[in-house]
Amino acid sequence: MESVKLMNRIDTKYAVPLSVLPAILQAAQADYYAQQIDGLRIATYDTMYYDTDTLDMYIRHHDRQLVRQKIRVRQYVESRLTFLEIKKKNNKGRTKKKRISVPGFELTAGTFGESKREIWSVEDFIAAKSRYIWSELSPHLSTQFHRITLVNKAKTERLTIDLDLVWHNVVTGETKTFPELVIIELKRDGNVPSPMTGILLSQRVHPLKISKYCIGTALTSPGLKKNRFKDKIRRIEKMLNA
Repeated sequence: MESVKLMNRIDTKYAVPLSVLPAILQAAQADYYAQQIDGLRIATYDTMYYDTDTLDMYIRHHDRQLVRQKIRVRQYVESRLTFLEIKKKNNKGRTKKKRISVPGFELTAGTFGESKREIWSVEDFIAAKSRYIWSELSPHLSTQFHRITLVNKAKTERLTIDLDLVWHNVVTGETKTFPELVIIELKRDGNVPSPMTGILLSQRVHPLKISKYCIGTALTSPGLKKNRFKDKIRRIEKMLNA
């Protein structure tokens, strides 16, 4: 995993029903390694997304702005690690991720503890690496899911498989789950050949541009502008119902 961090990469995302996942994993065995932590190959991820009061990050994505950012705190539960992460998408379609460790973070409250040194490191990091300032951001959406991580044997790509998705909007109080939905993300440094693209195509699975933050926000925010995401939500629901 250290050699395949891919903090500057091209992402390709897919949505599949849970019933198809065993066939995908079966076909991937010859070409991929599975990440294992303390004997477990399925890891737990807890995430809190931050945004402005006007949901600027969500709106920029909704309005098809090519240059955009997401700011989140993610807890890698089994690894006992917590990072403040900034994901930037540029107008070339590349994703760049920067992060710092924030061990004092409390997910349910969205706070960083009482350490002033820790608070200042967060403020400085946000100011230096994003277009926002910390004082204008607040917790908006928490997500929980389980993740399987695969690395191809050529070590040119990383594949994440997210399942058991739960979104909770800390502003509206609404919660949404998609227990039968699996989101697959193929992460590569450029368009290098991938065994997974052929595997997914054999299962009639095609790329779908999907943001867990934006879909979760749209699903849990009554009255919020969401025209761009309605078709994707309908496609997902139709796929799961089929």
